[in-house]
Amino acid sequence: MNLDKVKIAFQYALPKHGVSRLVGKLAAAKAGKLTTSLIKLFIKQYKIDMSEAQHEDPSHYQSFNEFFTRPLKAGIRPLCEDDNIIAHPVDGAISQLGDINEGQLLQAKGHHYSVQTLLGGNQADSEPFLGGKFATIYLAPKDYHRIHMPVDGTLKRMIYVPGDLFSVNPLTAQNVPNLFARNERVVAIFDTDIGPLAMVLVGATIVASIETVWAGTVTPPAGKDVFSWDYPSEGNRAVKLKKGEEMGRFKLGSTVILAWGANQADFLDDQVPEATTRMGTAFAKLRD
Repeated sequence: MNLDKVKIAFQYALPKHGVSRLVGKLAAAKAGKLTTSLIKLFIKQYKIDMSEAQHEDPSHYQSFNEFFTRPLKAGIRPLCEDDNIIAHPVDGAISQLGDINEGQLLQAKGHHYSVQTLLGGNQADSEPFLGGKFATIYLAPKDYHRIHMPVDGTLKRMIYVPGDLFSVNPLTAQNVPNLFARNERVVAIFDTDIGPLAMVLVGATIVASIETVWAGTVTPPAGKDVFSWDYPSEGNRAVKLKKGEEMGRFKLGSTVILAWGANQADFLDDQVPEATTRMGTAFAKLRD
């Protein structure tokens, strides 16, 4: 058995939820010098550019979670404000992108999964995205872990989908069927000027929590059932976010999947698998 197969087999055997929640508690702990030492080790290991952070000094952060979700300096990620451009929502790297053919998204060579399953199993939620486009962006440990709006949007629905917590790195994507549709995730569906837009925040091994700006921590705790919340388009409960505004964050790294409907927009030519993404830069252009 080669090393890659051993790594995959280990993931199947690992009590992923238990390990992830334990790591989450440790990451939330305020342990003074021990926390600072851990952060410094992490910075060195993953070659994190702290010159971009609003607070460059590792000792500023009271917990590892506070460091991991650190804000960037103002203006460090200029926003492409062209109304005809969809902006990148995160720092990361493109795993896959392309068409949603017959309701299927490409995970990796030889692996596809259902947009309906990804969005929680409700056919009415998935229908607007049939024939549309999708993009999967992987956030590595070194990346900035806040998620921003790619266009102006009004929140229509949020869905919590229970699931496993496999790693979402490229090796796992190539070897675990239906990875993104089997992991725990939070789905946000927005009404936008280009039509429906789905943003799926996918959990992973040792991802301590997924948060949104309107609901706070959505998970943990983990559930066993799909839950959904509908939001009004107007009034006190309406959630309206501008392009470039923060919509959520991960505590420890994971993946974001975007989807929009048919004939809305096309990816720019330089947006290809493995390309580096930077929040706010041009990603796709609206069709005329």
